[in-house]
Amino acid sequence: MKRGLSLERLARVSGVSRAMLGQIELGQSTPTINLLWKISRALDVPFSTLITDSDLPNATVIHRDGAKLLTSSDGGFTSRALFPSNSARMTEFYELCLAPGAVEHAEAHPTGTTENLVVTRGQVEIRVGKERHLLGDGDAILFEADVPHAYANAGSGDAQLYLVMIYAERLA
Repeated sequence: MKRGLSLERLARVSGVSRAMLGQIELGQSTPTINLLWKISRALDVPFSTLITDSDLPNATVIHRDGAKLLTSSDGGFTSRALFPSNSARMTEFYELCLAPGAVEHAEAHPTGTTENLVVTRGQVEIRVGKERHLLGDGDAILFEADVPHAYANAGSGDAQLYLVMIYAERLA
């Protein structure tokens, strides 16, 4: 509403159907991670803007059971927000888990967005545009995330990563 967009126009810009946007808006459908990324990209807002809650106190404990957990449609990828979702922020912190063989494709983020990942368990291939980087326990990577990228579990067990996403400027 703040941007004066109709559902029809947002559907065109985001590539998410008008029907799906309507269902999400009415709370009749839970969007996938990819749908939320498409919507946040179309609105030029940080991902956390779409999963924000009301005001929280200065110090917030985020219990594992109460954290926002987003799961891919096949269940092979999960993303747990490790920050309070009380407002849009310039920096976001996530725990990512990939099942063996799982691949999660991410859309390009707004220009100037960077991702800093560290692998804490397993082997993960990070694809940034056409580049591929194989990371193991303790390895880290920093990259410009304004191109399509992907996280792929290259090992035989579960993989765990921590992601710090930094936006170039406040977009909301």
